[in-house]
Amino acid sequence: MPNLTFVPAQTTDAEAVSALVNAAYRGESSRQGWTTEADLLQGLRTTSEDFLSLLADDNSLLLLCKQDQTVLACLALLQQQRQVEMSLFAVSPRHQAMGIGKRLLQHAEKTAIQNWSATRAVMSVISCRHELIAFYQRRGYRPTGEQKPFPVNPALWTPMVNGLMLTILAKELPQDQSAGG
Repeated sequence: MPNLTFVPAQTTDAEAVSALVNAAYRGESSRQGWTTEADLLQGLRTTSEDFLSLLADDNSLLLLCKQDQTVLACLALLQQQRQVEMSLFAVSPRHQAMGIGKRLLQHAEKTAIQNWSATRAVMSVISCRHELIAFYQRRGYRPTGEQKPFPVNPALWTPMVNGLMLTILAKELPQDQSAGG
């Protein structure tokens, strides 16, 4: 896909990023892509205020993939010493299955290594999202064996399925950038 740029988010991106994440995961618009959670949760995934709070945290970075000025994808990084937690990974439903997510994930891993000397990346994925877990496994992420309950946030979302759990995935990050892909 031509003209893609990877840039840190700015406060002026909060509305666009919030709309992107909610469109990718919740509601009918999310059904255009393969990352939908519409059958698992109803409500919002995030808000603009959540992004502004993330941007204000010195240990976090929100990366965007843009085509011209349009935000096509985002991924949040939270530094925890030499480990980075990846979250809020979303690609616009109309632009999924085009390699954008794969490229953004590679860029995020390289950024974590360069900015924080990160040696490990971790993420939480809804356990029943087998196709999403398989996507991450193809990129080197492995289940750690750890699971935790899906977070409760009735102000934003309501589970439509009982007993939702998160599977923790991890990947050791190469310190030689030529090996990082």
